Amino acid sequence: MKKEAVILFNMGGASNYDEIKIFLTNLFNDVNVINIKNKHIRKLVSFFIILKIRKNVESHYERINYNSPIKKYTEKLVEKLNELDENKYYTYVMNYTYPFASDCLADIKKQNIKNITLFSMYPQYSVSTTNSSIESIYAQIDKNDFNIKIIDRYYNNYQYNKIIVKKIQEKLKDKNSNEYILIISAHSLPQKLIDNGDPYQNECEKNYKIIKEILKTDDINFKNIELAYQSKFGRRTKWLEPSTLSIIEKYKNENIIIYPLSFTIDNSETHYELNIEYREKSINEYNIKDFLVCDCPNFDDDFAEFIKNTVNKN
Repeated sequence: MKKEAVILFNMGGASNYDEIKIFLTNLFNDVNVINIKNKHIRKLVSFFIILKIRKNVESHYERINYNSPIKKYTEKLVEKLNELDENKYYTYVMNYTYPFASDCLADIKKQNIKNITLFSMYPQYSVSTTNSSIESIYAQIDKNDFNIKIIDRYYNNYQYNKIIVKKIQEKLKDKNSNEYILIISAHSLPQKLIDNGDPYQNECEKNYKIIKEILKTDDINFKNIELAYQSKFGRRTKWLEPSTLSIIEKYKNENIIIYPLSFTIDNSETHYELNIEYREKSINEYNIKDFLVCDCPNFDDDFAEFIKNTVNKN
């Protein structure tokens, strides 16, 4: 009988065409994403946003066969963790697509497990991601049923950052790092969230500095290393800058390698936005000679080991 469950939590992504609507509906009805307290007004605003962007999103998903890899890769990671750490029961939930917290918690309760660790798959904390997922899970929890611990960030963990550097090296292979611009690309957020006290930008900047320090110590040198932000939408809202595309444009005719800082598991934004949309734009418009996108840690052995070690220390 397992004494403790570990729930990996993440945003989620559509695994097929039908899940695109589910994903968008849940995403844009989240008060942490669309900060309108009145549920009815938020639902109306959400409806019009989805109406406006759905065809575009569907066209993006079509390029990756209507299948974000986030669920498949997370399942492989959970399988590996259960093999590594027999004393705990590892599982996962997604915030906006299946599997949802209600089913996961029912399964844990059925096993008579009382102790749960919630483990964020977001390395940096944000109200719009980490807090939103935690709130969704807590909404399904009877406090009398479980004892909860939360690991909500690890952007400054040395072991984790060494994994990032390893992923950068793996993508470079035998290429000369001195001939490349390294862009550390984080998911963007509205500036308003940061102004209201969200720690995300500060944690991204600290994460970026740690990566630079490890690269320097390991004698891995680039032409330059830049922090940038991707995935903004809407023209009226000010988002975190500089944008990843503006940094790519800045280095026309150069070699570019991108590491997706905000993600631990590859998803539609790494597979489509970076690997397809930005790649095409970089080569066709900015004459980028070589365009590389690093894989996320996904279900790598050392990432699974890091999660196991972090859970067991807390």
